[in-house]
Amino acid sequence: MKKFLMIALAAIMAFSMAACGGGNSGGDEAAADDAMRVAMVTDYGDITDQSFNQTTYEACKEFCDENSIEFTYKKPASDADADRISSMEEAIEEGYNVIVMPGYAFAPAIRETAPSYPDVKFVALDVSEWDLTHDGDNEVEFDGSNVYSAVYKEELAGYMAGYAAVKLGYTKLGFLGGMAVPAVQRYGYGFVQGADAAAEETGKTDVELKYVYGGQFFGDADITAKMDTWYGAGTECVFACGGGIFTSAAEAAAKTKGKVIGVDVDQAAIIDGAYGEGMTVTSAMKGLAPTVKTLLGAINEGKWDDYKGKIESLGLVSETAADNYVQLPETTQWADGFQQADYDTLVKELFDGTRKVSDDITAMPAVKNIKVDDQGAIK
Repeated sequence: MKKFLMIALAAIMAFSMAACGGGNSGGDEAAADDAMRVAMVTDYGDITDQSFNQTTYEACKEFCDENSIEFTYKKPASDADADRISSMEEAIEEGYNVIVMPGYAFAPAIRETAPSYPDVKFVALDVSEWDLTHDGDNEVEFDGSNVYSAVYKEELAGYMAGYAAVKLGYTKLGFLGGMAVPAVQRYGYGFVQGADAAAEETGKTDVELKYVYGGQFFGDADITAKMDTWYGAGTECVFACGGGIFTSAAEAAAKTKGKVIGVDVDQAAIIDGAYGEGMTVTSAMKGLAPTVKTLLGAINEGKWDDYKGKIESLGLVSETAADNYVQLPETTQWADGFQQADYDTLVKELFDGTRKVSDDITAMPAVKNIKVDDQGAIK
């Protein structure tokens, strides 16, 4: 009898310990595993770049603050795939299960990391299907079942900017692209189409557009020298399209009181603040913040299955300009030739299909009303 009681007591104690362990440890861990935690990883810039990184960071932080979701960001040690991977894995090891990454440079890191962490949700901005399925020119296999990527109809934003520039009275235009990657090409070819359409509508026959790629996403002495030549010869306004390459256009513009068009986000504050008030005519913008908030909202509501495994091309979703994923900013320098009402009409026509824009980047768009001087690449 005594032996039986001892065995029964031991069993009860073991059961009690297991129950306590399950309640205090296993249960908490399960809850913790289910909790949404967001980490944003910068590309080779930082969260004060007033471009992709800063816009993405601020959108993530605002959403997470409003919804009491844990948030952090990581900045890779260098512009190298290994360091981007290291930052992503560091965040995952710390318990972050939603990783947000801005820019096409993340493609190799996503290919390497995402398949190893099937329970982690990867949200990429501006990383195309080509980027994800190609290593250079070589096609590679990619399992994107836990990845969502948003790309944008840059040709529409570029068109808006080119159309606005000519309507505002500029006839000597320039396009300075970064590297000739598809996103930059779509911006540029859209810009050409918009300028051509506006020239036809206004009856202008003297619109000229110089076109060149810098071969990199930052300005330097060689690119600034090229811009000095353009502005010195009469170029009035340059669409500087490609990360920090705007610095070369702005430095040259400041010497002749020239103008610049920004890209991706509203760059008026950074360009005007550094190079002169009123330099930025407008900016061809992508809806990075709306994309971030839409995806984080969907994940928070348990709707990740509606997005995972997709690469979506985002553009116009409404005839109301502010609702769209590509647009011009409120800081656009409206004038008699192009007012807010004219912009609203332009967006409506683009949305309902009355006005067409080609996304073909196999060749420079054919033009009828402007002269395009394609100068290839600086580097």
